[in-house]
Amino acid sequence: MRHIIAILNQKGGVGKTTTAINVGAYLARGGKSVLVCDADPQGNATSGLGLDKNQINPTLYDVLFNRSDVSSTIVQTSTSGVFLLPANSALAAAEVELVPELQRELKLRQILNNLDYDYILIDCPPSLGLLSINGLAAATDILIPVQAEYYAMEGLSLLLDTVTKVKQALNPNLNLAGIVLTMYDSRTSLSPQVEKEVKKHFGDRVFNTVIPRNIRLAEAPSFGRTIIEHDKWSKGARAYKALAKELEKRLNG
Repeated sequence: MRHIIAILNQKGGVGKTTTAINVGAYLARGGKSVLVCDADPQGNATSGLGLDKNQINPTLYDVLFNRSDVSSTIVQTSTSGVFLLPANSALAAAEVELVPELQRELKLRQILNNLDYDYILIDCPPSLGLLSINGLAAATDILIPVQAEYYAMEGLSLLLDTVTKVKQALNPNLNLAGIVLTMYDSRTSLSPQVEKEVKKHFGDRVFNTVIPRNIRLAEAPSFGRTIIEHDKWSKGARAYKALAKELEKRLNG
């Protein structure tokens, strides 16, 4: 079964892009066909997968407004089995330009619906604007990264309220795949406290796998590499390998 996973948290800096590209890399390593859809105008998934976001053309922005065909916009990355629908700062204009469009919340769904990949991972922007709503409307599942630090719960209720509204109005089959704790530091008392608090509120919707704070994970995007290519023996690599396995198990039973 095909899964379209929106990776979303309206808070920035929680590890959305790191999660999208590294989960994608491990799913591909397991023999699955994977497309990363960069729906964030910052274009971090595009550069994190080794492409120059300032030079790449066409992008998702062009596909949204019928200036380019999706099949000719998707590019193969240097990570085996991972394809990319790229984005750059041009996509920022879409938040405004989509407003007068008919079925503006369903544009991304129409683009992704006919694509034949086992997994499509949508790296959503850190906001609850039209691009994120498009991501939720297109998705079969949502994955929420939450930073294991103060204010982790802040905004989660708003995000889940938005998910509920999207389910009611646009996408009744949208499933919460789970919440993953990122930037976890077991040397402090804070991370375990945050984990306990999140699990108290969300129970088994929280993944068992936690993503640690890890220098190798943090530096990999600056080289345009996933953690598999950068340092597959690092703690961060082992964590994302485990998360990809846990995600597959949740989605496929």
